[in-house]
Amino acid sequence: MESQFQHAMLPKTTHDEQARQNFVQSMKMHIFKNIAPRNKEIYEKVAKPRFEREHQRSPENRYEIRSAMEKEPHYHWWGAFQRLNQEMMWDSVMISVDRQLPDLIKRAKDQSNQLGTLTLDPDFQLPTHQTAVDIHCMPGGYHSEFTENDLAAGAIYDRGTYVYGIGWLGPHNDDMGLSIVHNYLQTEFPDFQPRKILDLGCAVGHSTLPYVDAYPNAEVYAIDVAAPMLRYAHARAEAMGKRVHFSQQNAEHTKFADGSFDLVVSHILLHEIPLPAIRRVMQECYRLLAPGGMMIHAEAPLYRHMDAYTAFIYDWQTANNNEPFWSAMRDSDLTALATEAGFSSDQVIEKFIPNGAWKEKLTTTHSSQEKESSQRGTWFVLAATK
Repeated sequence: MESQFQHAMLPKTTHDEQARQNFVQSMKMHIFKNIAPRNKEIYEKVAKPRFEREHQRSPENRYEIRSAMEKEPHYHWWGAFQRLNQEMMWDSVMISVDRQLPDLIKRAKDQSNQLGTLTLDPDFQLPTHQTAVDIHCMPGGYHSEFTENDLAAGAIYDRGTYVYGIGWLGPHNDDMGLSIVHNYLQTEFPDFQPRKILDLGCAVGHSTLPYVDAYPNAEVYAIDVAAPMLRYAHARAEAMGKRVHFSQQNAEHTKFADGSFDLVVSHILLHEIPLPAIRRVMQECYRLLAPGGMMIHAEAPLYRHMDAYTAFIYDWQTANNNEPFWSAMRDSDLTALATEAGFSSDQVIEKFIPNGAWKEKLTTTHSSQEKESSQRGTWFVLAATK
């Protein structure tokens, strides 16, 4: 596994802090490899037959599968371990960030606005769907601030994402943006050269920066509702020599003028907001795009892309892991929402694109077979052209 890229804003770990994070990753792999598979076996051999005896039919959806599995102690143990591991992951990172926070804030100030810009709104009203729950069980969520110029949430998210994913998003945590660029845009639209690009719900800019590299002549903008994320995102981009204009805005209704952008993107934003907000984001994308401009939203698969048991496993995140909007998004018809927003139905596409672009970027001498094996799966994409 590649180590996380050591940019100037990344929190440094002591020996003991690293050991805690390594333990969290090892525990996660143990749960995935040795505990989770037993759920399927118990479902097929115990829970499903019991349901069939009681109802004279098989379970038809994730809700009925959950009701059957909730009688099984192993399922409860698996869920408890999953939730505990999530909380331990954040704790292992927060210890490191809290210890270094004053220095991280100073580092951010020292390199501010050398390339790009950061615009925060002191009167900004956070949407209630973000303040009502700590998304992903991250303490304080993405938005909480406890000191002047706080960027702890961003630092925790940057390191926490890498620990959580055990590095599968690459050393820069940027595989989603990188794969959209290299495995979709540059592959299928090689002549498309956007002049202005907007990343919605950018968090700390993991997926924003690949667009800076791919389109060096473009102006790249990125917005988020969370000031601590944006402070860190700006400092991180500056430390990595990338010019991005970050601002605190709600993707449901931005301050940009009509037709301002040639490309509007988001990366795992839609499952973090409720359905009415998704509808408004689609409408805003249509308003913001210039004629011929493109909208791309990258996500994990929808429930109609999977069988009922897999949907039940995914749905655990909503039921037990502070992902309140995860399942509603995966149940929705995103193409219909895009057409309702104004996009022509023949200009809207849903597809899967290969992930793992970061591995190809690191090793450009791979054979085609090696490149194919380096891709661990796919990202689901909703794209539309105005």
